[in-house]
Amino acid sequence: MRHQCNSNRLSRPKDQRDALLRSLATELFLHGEITTTISKAKALKPYAEEIITLAKRGDLHARRQAAKYIFDVETSNFVDNVTGEIFESEQEGKKLVPLTVLRKLFCEIGKQYENRNGGYTRIYHLPPRRGDAAEMAIIQLV
Repeated sequence: MRHQCNSNRLSRPKDQRDALLRSLATELFLHGEITTTISKAKALKPYAEEIITLAKRGDLHARRQAAKYIFDVETSNFVDNVTGEIFESEQEGKKLVPLTVLRKLFCEIGKQYENRNGGYTRIYHLPPRRGDAAEMAIIQLV
């Protein structure tokens, strides 16, 4: 029996729900904020905060666990592996690697929240969507 096992199912089977949350979390970490429906934002909040907690830990095991929960797409920036500096374009004389969402999560976002004990995201309510009057929200990193 599944008494008191409340989770937001988003009217989808488990595999589609997991793929949706992975893509929403990836875009949230890539852009800092996304606009979506309120129910998707409420389902994404604990999912994203768990990933940020892994990023705060920062070890190899946490990095591999976080790789299961997001798509590791490349951004348009580059990062220096030695110093951790981020560059807009490739620099001569430096060994730069493409900045991916996972690297951004562990280099920038994890360091940004290392002194914070939770509450990494916030949800703002927006007016209803014009086409179907769905309740909309912005979820963003604090």
